[in-house]
Amino acid sequence: MTREDFRRELGDAFDSISGSPDPALSDRVRSALVEAPERRGPVWIAALAAAVIAVILVGVLLVGNPLNRGPLVPGGGGSPTPSASPAPAPSPSPSPTPVVQYICGASSSFTGTNPPLSAFVSDVRTGAHSDTGYDRVTIEFKNGQPESIELRPQTDTKFMTDPRGDTVTLAGKVGLKVVIHSADAHTSYSGSKDIKTGAGFTALREVRELGDFEGYVTFGLGLSGTGCYHASILTNPTRLVIDIQTS
Repeated sequence: MTREDFRRELGDAFDSISGSPDPALSDRVRSALVEAPERRGPVWIAALAAAVIAVILVGVLLVGNPLNRGPLVPGGGGSPTPSASPAPAPSPSPSPTPVVQYICGASSSFTGTNPPLSAFVSDVRTGAHSDTGYDRVTIEFKNGQPESIELRPQTDTKFMTDPRGDTVTLAGKVGLKVVIHSADAHTSYSGSKDIKTGAGFTALREVRELGDFEGYVTFGLGLSGTGCYHASILTNPTRLVIDIQTS
C-alpha cells in the first residue's frame, strides 16, 4: 500500500464518523501522518542495523565455538620438533688374550693345600694344539691335589726308572721330568704307561711313566724344540696341565 492510499483510507474513516469533528483534531492527524514517515525512518534503520549486528554475532559465535571445529588434518600445522636420537652405546672392547709365560730351562713346583694322604692318578692324556702354539699333557687326580709336584727340565731324553734304576731313552731331543709326591698311579689308573704321540704333534713326542713307588709317581716327557713349558693346576676335576711350546 502506498502512502497516498493510506492517507485516503484514513480520511474516509474520519469522514464516516458521525458529528462534527474538532477542527484541531483534523490538523493534528494530518501533521502526524506527515511526520510519521520521518520519525519511523531512523527507527527502521536502527532495527535493520540491530539485525545485521545480530547476524554478525551469531557468525562469530559459530566460528569461535571449539565444538564446531572439524578434526585436525594429519600433517597440517607446523613441522613437528624432531626428537633427539639416542647416542649409540659404545661397543665393549674385547678382553686382551693373556700372554702365556713359558719357562725355558728352569724348574718349577706346586704345593697342595690340605692334600689327601695319597692323591690317586685317574687319567693321563695328551692333546695337540699347534694352532695355538702348544702341545698339552694332562695328569688328572681323582681325590684332590697331591702334596707337591716338581717339574725338572733336562738337556736329553734319558731317564732312570724308579725303583729299579734302569735307563730309558724317550723320543725327542730334550726332556722334562715330573715328580709327584704323595701320589698313587695304580689304584685308579689303568691306562697306557707309555704314550707315543703321532701326527699333529710338534713339540711333544712321548710320555712315559718312570715310577710308582712309596708315594712317588714319576713321569718322563720326550720333547722336540726348545723344551719351554707352562704348567698349571686346574680344578673340577683337579689336574696338572703342562703345555709344551711349539713355536
